[in-house]
Amino acid sequence: MGTLPLIDPATATGKTADLLAAVQRGLGVVPNMTKAMANAPALLEGYLALSAALSKGTLKAATRERLALAVAQGNACDYCLSAHSYLAEHAAALSADDIAAAREGDNDDPKIAALLTFAVAVNTTRGSVSADDLAAVRAAGAGDEEIAEVIGHVGLNVLTNYFNKAAAVDIDFPVVTA
Repeated sequence: MGTLPLIDPATATGKTADLLAAVQRGLGVVPNMTKAMANAPALLEGYLALSAALSKGTLKAATRERLALAVAQGNACDYCLSAHSYLAEHAAALSADDIAAAREGDNDDPKIAALLTFAVAVNTTRGSVSADDLAAVRAAGAGDEEIAEVIGHVGLNVLTNYFNKAAAVDIDFPVVTA
């Protein structure tokens, strides 16, 4: 049982109703995380805006899902591991092996592997990456825009990881555990 109530889209009003309706239109469902975030419409709106903005960046959807998996694994967030394992398979068409590798911050493609390694470093050091971390991701071919987006995705995923753990959001995807 979560520490925050889940806001029912059918009974929500005002801005909360509008935000939950936008989630429904975008995903076809309203996940429990967004129902819990709806307790603070400003939080839900901010999360949705950052997520939408980053989805229009240079990183492909499959890479974004890999990043989410690596960060969720690092933060032991079962909700996000469950959600992003499902999305990685069904929306980004990643194989089970690719999902498992992403959780460990690895990939067969050297550039994607470097982006994942950098994301793990950003997450584990809480942003205090070393010059070597930056040199390694650049040596693999990542440009400044990609590096900045990886940092943004780590921040977005830390938000959802911490939120789901603190709010004890009930998992509404096939369960995956850290």
